[in-house]
Amino acid sequence: MKKFKGRMDESILVCVYYGPNGERLIQRGCKIAHMLDCPLYILTIDRLPFDELDAEKSDYITRWKQLAEQHNAEEFILKDNEKRPISKVIAEIAREKKITQIILGQTAQSRWEQIAKGSIINALLREIPFVDLHLISVSRSLRDHEGQFEKGVRAYLTREGEVYRLSFNYTKDVEFEGIFFKDHGTDFNNGVFKFMKDKETLQVNVTEDIVKELKHVRMIEPLDIDED
Repeated sequence: MKKFKGRMDESILVCVYYGPNGERLIQRGCKIAHMLDCPLYILTIDRLPFDELDAEKSDYITRWKQLAEQHNAEEFILKDNEKRPISKVIAEIAREKKITQIILGQTAQSRWEQIAKGSIINALLREIPFVDLHLISVSRSLRDHEGQFEKGVRAYLTREGEVYRLSFNYTKDVEFEGIFFKDHGTDFNNGVFKFMKDKETLQVNVTEDIVKELKHVRMIEPLDIDED
């Protein structure tokens, strides 16, 4: 049985996408909803049907559903097989659920996509000008309780055949820009590279300057967001 919400004039919608920052956005939404004692909704959108999602994406969705239940969210909303622009879908949910505040991650869209196609934020401001938007920046650090990594620095990946090479100087051949976290106690560039690919935040292993595959690795257990 859900706890009765004291304020129904406010309603929070958290929009999450695959990657390690989804739980951070949910954490922020839970805090705001708790302070305002108002309903909380969590939304994710995918162009593929649910039964075509890979294991990693399915794992994220399962985790978000668990968090929604844990924090007495009104509803976890999955809009799969969705071909409409993201802003249209968010606006539709906002109207349907009488949302007053929306929480988004800063990297839901890359800077180049904003220039080429227009900002999701600007589109939302046009679609639902009556809703407050909270833009949460992506963390420039890894949760690293045991001090495994040095402070992150700007870095780049350039393709070399079947692999990618890490560098710290921008050139015209750069394919990805991100943050490199070097392992403590090594003379080589071993660690983790964090970057955006297809609107998804990824963390990939780097071994002696080389990334063999762009496969996301989880460095620690999921965030514990059960906070007062």
